[in-house]
Amino acid sequence: MDPTTDNAGNTGDSGTARASLEALRAEIAKAVVGQDPAVTGLVVALLCRGHVLLEGVPGVAKTLLVRALASALELDTKRVQFTPDLMPSDVTGSLVYDTRSAEFSFQPGPVFTNLLLADEINRTPPKTQSSLLEAMEERQVTVDGTPRPLPDPFLVAATQNPVEYEGTYPLPEAQLDRFLLKLTIPLPSRQDEIDVLTRHAEGFNPRDLRAAGVRPVAGPADLEAARVAVAKTTISPEITAYVVDICRATRESPSLTLGVSPRGATALLATARAWAWLTGRDYVIPDDVKALALPTLRHRVQLRPEAEMEGVTADSVINAILTHVPVPR
Repeated sequence: MDPTTDNAGNTGDSGTARASLEALRAEIAKAVVGQDPAVTGLVVALLCRGHVLLEGVPGVAKTLLVRALASALELDTKRVQFTPDLMPSDVTGSLVYDTRSAEFSFQPGPVFTNLLLADEINRTPPKTQSSLLEAMEERQVTVDGTPRPLPDPFLVAATQNPVEYEGTYPLPEAQLDRFLLKLTIPLPSRQDEIDVLTRHAEGFNPRDLRAAGVRPVAGPADLEAARVAVAKTTISPEITAYVVDICRATRESPSLTLGVSPRGATALLATARAWAWLTGRDYVIPDDVKALALPTLRHRVQLRPEAEMEGVTADSVINAILTHVPVPR
């Protein structure tokens, strides 16, 4: 049956996909309290075929968030704990000798999944970090000269601890730039924390999401329909110029040694487009750009040491730029 068109100019398939993805928030809330911005960021990343860096102290439900999203979207998920002795083959897979056939066969690694949680990515050496980032960029793993495509959808949600740096290997700027979004996972408010403890007192088990009532409310077909609809969302020349002006302003900021690259500008345009569609519009407005500017750009800039000593943050610089760059009418 041909999709019908609603009053907003969207197809029925598009509207159904949007409703399904909007239902994710309510479903994930059955397991995770008060993390709506992170849920939205992960959905935006899936729509844009991007990856997410999650930053937060231990114990704020980063792992539970990814597992709940996978359950609600009916996607496969795996978790890798990154450690100093982790080898690239532990992530991507390797050739294993089969004594029965006297041949080598490929044993896929955990990267062959839909949602990969790369826990504490900055605890593994650059060689292993690079193997994962190559898979993120190329969406394939090459072993012994044979490329092996990764599943679609494929999203890496990498976590890092913002306060513990001993024994870590911080991601270089060029590798950080490969992440579409950097989402900060804050400590819960007092009421949210009371709700969390109340749930645990009533028997909530974070390892049993089905018992918590989390059910699939969307799937890969909804995600693909949503991606098609997002690609049709209109971007005016004025919005494109606005994104460029914001990114160019970061390169001229006296507080930064490194501004946003053209890749970052492309990322901001894509995330604003996905956000516009999620909020029910088939065109992008300046507020969409502003809404996604912080998570899309904060990890793509580098502060000058003297600015950092004065308490300046990447977020404060970007917010100041958003205030001063003229908004298209």
